[in-house]
Amino acid sequence: MSAPQLLGAHGHDLGGGFVVRRLLPAAQRQAVGPFLFFDHFGPVTVTPADNHDVRPHPHIGLATLTYLFEGVIMHRDNLGYSQRIEPGAINWMTAGSGIVHSERKPEAERHSTYVNHGLQLWLALPQDQQEVPASFVHTPASAIPEVQDGCAQVRVLVGQALGAESPVQPCSPTLYLDVALPANGQWTLPMLAEEQAVYGVHGALALDGQPLAPHTLAVLSESTVLQAGPEGARLAVVGGQPLGRRLMWWNFVGTSKARIEQAAQAWDTGDGSQGMAQVPGETERIPLPERRQVSANRDDF
Repeated sequence: MSAPQLLGAHGHDLGGGFVVRRLLPAAQRQAVGPFLFFDHFGPVTVTPADNHDVRPHPHIGLATLTYLFEGVIMHRDNLGYSQRIEPGAINWMTAGSGIVHSERKPEAERHSTYVNHGLQLWLALPQDQQEVPASFVHTPASAIPEVQDGCAQVRVLVGQALGAESPVQPCSPTLYLDVALPANGQWTLPMLAEEQAVYGVHGALALDGQPLAPHTLAVLSESTVLQAGPEGARLAVVGGQPLGRRLMWWNFVGTSKARIEQAAQAWDTGDGSQGMAQVPGETERIPLPERRQVSANRDDF
């Protein structure tokens, strides 16, 4: 029996005191399948006085995937999409050749107190799709298939698993599951992808009888018996086909340093011809960071 590779979280402040737990990229590993960025935020209580808005910022060469357990976020992009992101839905944005978006508190919630809790993931694009036109697709929670497998309630968010297939269309073989286990529930997670990892979102969780520390991503190499604690557990499973190393700097991903530098220059100068046009209705923007070193991991921005 092979021990899983364990990746611990480190805190990252997105601004306004909004700190997320970042699992990928890690010093030991850049990606699991196509997933090369894994942020867990919340549960955090949002009050009218808080400003956790993420101002307009650009991306190239990747896809983003936002999934909420609780709360609401308003997505806007320079393609003209405005979408309330709500629990259980999948919001897939392909940056490709370039996109700009913002993530803000919706106007309807400006004077409300509520809890935000979710995962934001980045996925590498296959090399031949890194320059596809940008796009955004919202899949409502009601369209996501749900299956009962033993004691586990499994939502198949992306990919195929346990006889169900998500309507979300990834850019390469991808697996993403939202799994709920009852109190003291035990479930065998088979290897469903070429590379695969499990993350405990809430509640105590053990892997093959060994407790998994909170906020730890466990990269698996074989089927694993998961057991919840007395309060039950919720967990995420991610994985898929590995796509090779990527250069990552700030919000840009690619296989060419020159391409990332080009995108940085376009954002710095506001060149809308390269997908860097402003989001309609927005007047703010996140400026380019001063440090411009392109590296093979994302911990330098």
